[in-house]
Amino acid sequence: MPVYSFEGKKPVIASSAYVSPTATIIGDVIIGERCYIGHGSIIRGDYGSIKIGDETAVEEGVIIHARPDNRTVIEPRVTLGHGAMIHNAVIREGAVIGMRAVVSDDAEVGASAIVGEMGLVKNGQQVPAHKVAVGFPVKVVCDVGERHRNMTHRAKEIYVDLASRYVAGGMVELQKKEWNHEDN
Repeated sequence: MPVYSFEGKKPVIASSAYVSPTATIIGDVIIGERCYIGHGSIIRGDYGSIKIGDETAVEEGVIIHARPDNRTVIEPRVTLGHGAMIHNAVIREGAVIGMRAVVSDDAEVGASAIVGEMGLVKNGQQVPAHKVAVGFPVKVVCDVGERHRNMTHRAKEIYVDLASRYVAGGMVELQKKEWNHEDN
């Protein structure tokens, strides 16, 4: 897996975290226990620092960065959906950022809030805790209800379990002869 030091700043990754061999981790990055860092994700702590809390799912294709001398903070048990982009922002505990959503500079997503797919949390915008926000830019549309809590809890457990299965050796690279079948 590509894990790089940058100008003396080295990533610190918990041994129970899974980092895909196709993810890229650079510089001043901390990744907590039982995290899942998906395939093709880029976590770039070259200018600023990035902290990812325990049991967070960084799904495939997520990009995380921080501005110079700043910090991106992702608290524990956050889900960052496929292709999301987090840039110099704060994501509070238990929040969900939907697929392809963007959380921009100096924005904050509150605890257990949900940002819908393709949503834009614009520069400096705040999404309150326990609210569902959707759109471009996002607007709060409702409170997080029992249905949302059940769905997000289940998704978080799936990724915590998946991280442990990957760490235990669940993914095995196949050689071409093992997957290239000729029907003769």
